Amino acid sequence: MKTAVATLFPDLFIPFMEHGIIGKAIETGRVELTVFDIREKAVDSRGSVDDYQFGGGAGMLLRPEPLFETLEEISWRKDARIVFMTPQGRKLDHDLARELAECGKLIIFCGRYGGIDQRFREYAVTDEISVGDAVVSGGEIPAMFLMEAVFRWLPGVLGRMESAQSDSFATGLLDYPRYTRPAEYRGMKVPDILISGNHAEIEKWRFKKALELTVQQRPDLLDSESRDRVKERFVQAVRLADRQKEQKNG
Repeated sequence: MKTAVATLFPDLFIPFMEHGIIGKAIETGRVELTVFDIREKAVDSRGSVDDYQFGGGAGMLLRPEPLFETLEEISWRKDARIVFMTPQGRKLDHDLARELAECGKLIIFCGRYGGIDQRFREYAVTDEISVGDAVVSGGEIPAMFLMEAVFRWLPGVLGRMESAQSDSFATGLLDYPRYTRPAEYRGMKVPDILISGNHAEIEKWRFKKALELTVQQRPDLLDSESRDRVKERFVQAVRLADRQKEQKNG
């Protein structure tokens, strides 16, 4: 997947590109990630990339020239999804991350100061995306968040695709509680059902716990579907993940 990030702070992405699933995705060639420094397209010798707003208003805006010229430097930009990270955008969710993972070419612009000139948003950006209802100083951390969410859906990046397929939201619910060895630690025990070997009862337990947590923490996730449909979707996702794990281990 071809990916580019345009930012005023390219050094922030160096450690991000060297570790975790991002580093693995780049190392294995599944992601080709290039970081572009918007300031290289400054409008004067002082490195200016921003200016005051017409009509007044708080905060400086990134000027259109550095933005358009940075985009034009990306030779493969045709037909790419061009994303601007902004609190005003569509909220990132599981479905959008998976959709972007299938686009093949992704370009992400990180804003700073009071935002960016509207003309770039109207004539260049294809997707405005928010990672949550909060404001941060720039789009760099949201861009990293977005890439983590997208790249995990690329085949071979996670190593086990079943990990993505049974995550929170992928099943339609928040994740159920998970445990590993030892079965007892400092008096805290793993639920007996999980070490019983009864897969049908384990499946019921997983759904019950996932549903309870979703009702408590994110009831909005349940608004659009019946409980029967939610259970069907959950069971299908978990069974698919379990089958893929067995096939890989076998």
